[in-house]
Formats: sequence, C-alpha cells, structure tokens
Amino acid sequence: MRGKCLDIAAAFAMAAVIGISSAVAQETGKPDFRAFVQACRSDYQRFCAGMQPGNGAILTCLRQHADELSASCKGMAQQRTKMSAEPPGNSNTVRAQDSSVADEKLPPGTQILRDVAYGSDPKQRIDVYRPAAVAASPLPILIMVHGGAWGWGDKASPGVVSNKADYWLAKNYIFVSVNNRLVPQADPAQQAADVAAAIAKVQAGAAGWHGDAARIVLMGHSAGAHLVVLLAADPQIAAKAGAKPWLGTVALDSAAYDVPSIMAKRHAKFYDGAFGKDPDFWRQVSPIDRLTTKPTPMLLVCSSRRLDSCGPAKVFAAKAVSLGGQAQVLPEDLSHEEINVTLGEPGAYTDKVEAFMQSLGLP
Repeated sequence: MRGKCLDIAAAFAMAAVIGISSAVAQETGKPDFRAFVQACRSDYQRFCAGMQPGNGAILTCLRQHADELSASCKGMAQQRTKMSAEPPGNSNTVRAQDSSVADEKLPPGTQILRDVAYGSDPKQRIDVYRPAAVAASPLPILIMVHGGAWGWGDKASPGVVSNKADYWLAKNYIFVSVNNRLVPQADPAQQAADVAAAIAKVQAGAAGWHGDAARIVLMGHSAGAHLVVLLAADPQIAAKAGAKPWLGTVALDSAAYDVPSIMAKRHAKFYDGAFGKDPDFWRQVSPIDRLTTKPTPMLLVCSSRRLDSCGPAKVFAAKAVSLGGQAQVLPEDLSHEEINVTLGEPGAYTDKVEAFMQSLGLP
C-alpha cells in the first residue's frame, strides 16, 4: 500500500512536471492518474525511489531528470501538453502589463523591462518591474532569485513573481526577478557569481529606473535561497562581481546551509548533480562554512513541515548571531512551494516578512 501511495504521489508530481494546467484538465476531463502510474512507474523507481512525498522532493527529482524520462512517460505527457515552453525572447523594451504577462497578478499600469542583460549568456538576464506612478524619491528594490534544484526554474514563473511583485509594487518598491545559468552549464559557485553580477547590474541601473541602489533587499527561494545566503555569508563573492553591500537578505526555505553535512548523509539525487563529489567544493559552496564575519541582517524562512529545513536554519542563524549579526528564523506551517507562492498574499506570513524589511529602515 505504501508503495502504491508513493507511485500515486509520483504521478501527481509528474503531472506538474509536464505542465498540465488546471485549465487543460477541465477541458479534457480529469487526468487518468492510473495511466500515469503505469507509464511513469519505472521513471519514479529509477530516479526517485525512497523519496517521501510532501516536501517537493519527488517533484524536484522528476524535473531534474525530465530529459531522461522513458518514452512511455514522455508520450503520456505529450498527449496533453508540451514538456516545456520556449524561453521568452530577448527584449529591452518597457511596456505596461499586457496579455503576454496575463498570468502575473500585477497592479494596473505596471511597467516591465524584460530580459535586461548582466552577462553574455542568454540565462544572464533580469526582469525589472516598476510601479506605474513615479514617486518623488528613488524607490527601494527587492531582488528575487528563483529556485529549482540549481537545474531548472525561470524568473518569469508566476509562482516567483505574481504575489510578491503585486504586494511590493503596491508599496512603491521596484521588483527585480533574476535568471542565472543552471546545472550542468554552471555549478552553484558559478550561479552565485551570476547572482552577484545581477546585483551589480541592478545597482548600476537603479538610478535610471528611479530606484535607490543603497536600499536593496535580496530574496531567494529553495536553491535561490541557498545562493542568496551564500552571498550574504561571504560578501567577497559579490564584491568580486562589482556588487556593493545590500541592506538584508530573505531566504525562503533553503535546506542547503551546511552542504558537507548534506552530502555526508543519504540525500536526494539532485544534490549530486549540483554539488558533485569533491568535499573541497562542498565547503566552497556551503554558507555555514563561508560565514566567518558579521553578516548583514537575514530572515531565514523555513517550512515546519520539512525535517531538513528549520533545524539547519537555526544552526546557521546561531553562528551569524555569534559573529555579531542579526539572523531571525521564521518557521511557517506551509509547504516548500507555498512558502514561495503565497508570499505577498494578505496574512500573518507576509506581515512578518514585511516587518523584517521595515526593521532595515524600509517603508
């Protein structure tokens, strides 16, 4: 029975992986999950056997191996939708909210500057969201880094952008969403350098967007949370890319505070793809190992539903405090994905994140 439940969980995860939206389900009838189980059973057993559902691990695992799925599993997917959409084309034109961003919940008149380059690679791009009205004073800036096991994800995903941009644009912030190179093209150290270069680009361009380069908060989810905490732990990584210090950092449910500890225990396969087998590299990309001086203030949001989230966050925060820094741990009774997607919705969770930002002197 337990194995059957895990297979069904894998089928649900597979449905998300291949992009079956609720609209498609309504038009074609409920997906035949038994057929998914039959088509994708071997893929689950090959790549994700033993993973427990409920913390995003199976979904992440299957996404990590999307190119290696069996023909039967891919065939089931292709009956309903394409495996993925083409990435957006490069454009540095400013436009108001329109049909191309209809899946984003944004205030009317939001101005969007898409695919601003901070490097030569197509992945080294940012999207800049600006309020419709021009404020009298330069605006604070919130920079967001998406998650995805260091191997997938996109800056334009509604889960990354929608509620956060809607909330902070209404509070007269500029919202910037970051893409960076991914595994296998770039390892997490290179990805952190990409995010640092993106910060430097935002700081250089802030005045032209009516933003304040001195009032920046850095935020990331999952793998993106690991990257922003790594930069916060060792500011020299960012300095090498030309980035100046920012006010504070918000990590949304990272489990990768202590990489050597993760790799020394049983772990999800995607960690091997990201961190490899070299213990020296593990320490290089481990935030707790790179944390040796007083950091800027940090808020570490963690899912109380995950065994590997709040504990490591508390250990990391304790070390930051011992070095004279400010580090708060915010446990939330939300799933890994909900911590990302629901931030910005009215409620106590958003209020607590906003209170941290106000403690930095922001509106």
